Amino acid sequence: MKKLYIAAFVAFAAFASGTHAAERPGHAAIASAHTLATRAGFEVLAEGGNAFDAAIAVASTLSVVEPQSSGIGGGGFFMLHRASDGKNVMLDARETAPAAVRESQYLKPDGTPNRDTALYGPLAAGIPGEPAALVWLAAHYGKLPLAKSLAPAIRIARAGFQPGQGFLDAIAGHREQIARYAGTKALLMPNGDVPKAGWTFRNPDLAATLERIAAHGDDGFYKGKTAQLMLKAVKETGGDWSAADLANYKVVEREPLSFDYRGWKIVTVAPPSSGGVALEEMFNVLSGYDLGAMDRAQRLHYIIEAMRRAFRDHNEYLGDPDFVKMPLATLLSPQYAAGLRASILPDKATPSAMLPSAVAHAPGMHTTHFSIVDADGNMVATTQTVNTHFGSCLVPPGTGVFLNNEMDDFALVPGAPNAYGLLGNKANAPAPGKRMLSSMTPTFVFGPERVGVIGSPGGSTIITQVFEGLLAFMHGDSAAQIAAKPRYHHQYLPDVVYAEPDAFDAATEKALVGMGYDIQQRGHWGFMNVVTWNLRTNKLDAASDPRHASGLGEVR
Repeated sequence: MKKLYIAAFVAFAAFASGTHAAERPGHAAIASAHTLATRAGFEVLAEGGNAFDAAIAVASTLSVVEPQSSGIGGGGFFMLHRASDGKNVMLDARETAPAAVRESQYLKPDGTPNRDTALYGPLAAGIPGEPAALVWLAAHYGKLPLAKSLAPAIRIARAGFQPGQGFLDAIAGHREQIARYAGTKALLMPNGDVPKAGWTFRNPDLAATLERIAAHGDDGFYKGKTAQLMLKAVKETGGDWSAADLANYKVVEREPLSFDYRGWKIVTVAPPSSGGVALEEMFNVLSGYDLGAMDRAQRLHYIIEAMRRAFRDHNEYLGDPDFVKMPLATLLSPQYAAGLRASILPDKATPSAMLPSAVAHAPGMHTTHFSIVDADGNMVATTQTVNTHFGSCLVPPGTGVFLNNEMDDFALVPGAPNAYGLLGNKANAPAPGKRMLSSMTPTFVFGPERVGVIGSPGGSTIITQVFEGLLAFMHGDSAAQIAAKPRYHHQYLPDVVYAEPDAFDAATEKALVGMGYDIQQRGHWGFMNVVTWNLRTNKLDAASDPRHASGLGEVR
C-alpha cells in the first residue's frame, strides 16, 4: 500500500519531538521567471485548480511571454508530487528526432560540421514535447478542463504585453536569423527592425494554436491545422518532418531518481536528463566527508572535486533510456563513490587531464524553470526549453510557435562540439524517435521539518546550481537566500572553476588557487526559482532569482 513519504517522515519527526508538524500548507506558492506567468498560476488556483493545473497555466504563459527561453515548440521535464498518495513521477516531455534524421544533414560539402544548420531552421528542430505534457497533466493530474488552465495564456497572447529589455536584446542578438523566416520576422520585427522599449508584443496565432489544443487535446497540435501548418513550413524551408513524426509523439512517465543524503530525501530527474545522475553521484561522494568540520576553502575543494568527477561521467555514459543501456547501478553505488573519493587528494586539485578521458558541456544560459506548491501539498518542479534564444528562430506562419533547436543537443557529428561545447558519443547519437540528452534538473527535497522545490536554467550549470541550492537548503537558508546565493561551477573540461564575482572572498580564493585551481570570473548566470515549505510552522516561502527583474515568487 502506497504511503505518503512526506507525511510518514513528518509524523516520525513530530513523534520524536512531541510537537505537531503540518501535512498540508493550506495556502500556495509559485515562483517563475515572469510575473505574468506566476499570476496566471494563481488565477487557475483561484478557479479551483491544483498545482498541476497551475503548472499548465504557468508553462503555457511562459510560452507567450518568454519565447526566447521556452514554449510549446520545445519540451522539458515536469517533476510531480501528488499529496493524496505521495506519488512522485517524472513527466518526460523531451523532444524527439524525426525519422529522417541523418548525420549528412549537419555537414558542409567539405565534411566539416555545419553549425548554422544545427542551430537555425527546420533541421535544428526536434518534434516538440511540451503540448503533449500539458494535455497529459490535465487528463491525469489536474482538476480543471484544459481550456480553463490555458485561458490566461490565450488571453495574454491575444491582448499582448510589453516585453522587458532582455527580450528585446535577444531579438537584437538574433536579428539576422529572425529575418530569414517570414513567420518569425512578422512577429518579432514587424517594422523590419528590432522593436523599441514600450512595444506591445501580440501573438494571436499562438492564441489560436492554444485554443486548438484546449479543444482537441493532442490532436489540436500533433494533427489537424496546426500540424499541417508546421509540416508545410518545415518542408518549404528545407526540413523533413513527417505527419507520422508528429502523430507518434508520446509523453513518457518515468520513475524519478530518489536517494538519501544525511537524513534528506532528494527526488530528481532520471535520464534522458543527466542532471539527476550527476546530483546523486556528487552527493554520494560528499557523504564520506564531514563538511561541517571544515573551513570554507577545504569544503569547497571537496565539492568542486565531486563536480569534476560527476561531469566526467555524466556525458560519457548517459542518453535516452529507451535506446541506451546505461551503467546506472555502478555510477550510483556507494562503492563507486568510495573509489572516486580515494582519487581526491586533501590539499590539491586533481587536474582533469589525470582522469580518464571523457567529454563535458560548456555553460549555456537559456531555458526556464518554475516551482509550485498548492494548498494541499501537491508540488511541481518544471524546467522547460527551446534550447538557445528563440530556438531554431523558425515560426511556422499561422502557428505563432517558436520551434526548438534541440537537435543540437544530440551528438550530431562525432567529435564535433555543439552550442555549449559538448563533444558527443554514441550514447547520445541521434536516431529516429530518440530523445536528446539534457542537463535540466527540476528537483524536490524532503526533510523532517522542511520541503523544497528547486530548479534553474543555465545549460550545464543547471546541475551545479541545483546542487549548490540543495546544499544551501539543507544548511537552513531561506528561498530568497538560495535563489540569490553566489554561484560557482566546474564541469571537468575545461579545467576551470567558473565563479560569479562575489562567489569567493579573497582568503578563500587564495587558498583554492594555492591548491591548484584555475578560477575565472564570468559574470552572473542562472534564473533560479525556489519554493520552500516549513512543516513545523506551516509556512510557504517563494523566491525568484534577484539577478532578473522579470521573475516573481509569491505566496497566497
